[in-house]
Amino acid sequence: MNEGPWWRGRRGEWYVVVQGLLILLVAVGPRTCLGWPAWPFPNWRLVPIAGASLILTGTVFFVGAAVRMGPSLTALPYPTEQATLIETGLFRFVRHPIYCSVILGSFGWALLTRGWLTILYAAVLAAFLDIKARREERWLEEKFSGYAAYRARVRKLVPFVY
Repeated sequence: MNEGPWWRGRRGEWYVVVQGLLILLVAVGPRTCLGWPAWPFPNWRLVPIAGASLILTGTVFFVGAAVRMGPSLTALPYPTEQATLIETGLFRFVRHPIYCSVILGSFGWALLTRGWLTILYAAVLAAFLDIKARREERWLEEKFSGYAAYRARVRKLVPFVY
């Protein structure tokens, strides 16, 4: 593929820019609007524990997938030249474990901080990662003859669910 300047987005550079901005919004964006009521969760003490658990699980997913991918790891949705189709480890349960880790971490952060708007940002980030994964999968199907069979067997973003 003729790479050209990065701003032309031939390898999905714009997906990475938008993803970074959405992650930044989840991390430091406004948590709630003035005048909105506090979270009505009856067991409010459990909410931060659930959030921390999601962050921890997301971190484990991220590290496990990054180690398994090795030199094939890239933020860009376009696969690297040396990329191989990985179907073992976390990749047996989810096709995009790093995207899964970002989703888990962002919802975990929203719960930990108890931010109404942060939940919304996390949902927008999850939807965006689904769109990015669709584009990435078109490139993966072009590169790997066995990707269609793998795609039929394994969930995309959430193990056993979606």
